[in-house]
Amino acid sequence: MIFVVCGVSGVGKTTIGRLLAEALGIPFHDADDFHPASNLGKMSSGIPLDDGDRQPWLDTLASKLSAWEKEGGAVLACSALRERYRAILGSRCSERIRWIVLHANEAVLADRVASRKGHFFDRRLLGSQIDALEIPDYGWLIDVQPSPKEIVNEILMRLREK
Repeated sequence: MIFVVCGVSGVGKTTIGRLLAEALGIPFHDADDFHPASNLGKMSSGIPLDDGDRQPWLDTLASKLSAWEKEGGAVLACSALRERYRAILGSRCSERIRWIVLHANEAVLADRVASRKGHFFDRRLLGSQIDALEIPDYGWLIDVQPSPKEIVNEILMRLREK
């Protein structure tokens, strides 16, 4: 089973994704690790990525998701802000992806992004991510105000109910 933990920067995709993967006993991957250096350079400089920048990255991730599905599943932390991006990500999987969309208000996100040390993401990009976010009408929309452990417990509870 493939899980994609998504949302704008600062929602805790990596933290929640790692904890969820650990709880499920499957590998965790961070989509940021698959960005080419040119994308990281743009984002570090406060320049938003365009779809041309994202396309090769999304294609790589779609291939990885398909391979991880065949290997027994994985959790991927990935912004996946637009429906078009989510369609590409899921295009090579044979089973439905479980989408976990994390969200918080802009003040919480700004505080979280500003407090990061050593992260490539320039906080000036947060507004563009919030503007770009298309919340899907599928998957699970989860507020990140509770602790990471509580959030993962909520996800696990929802899985048991399915």
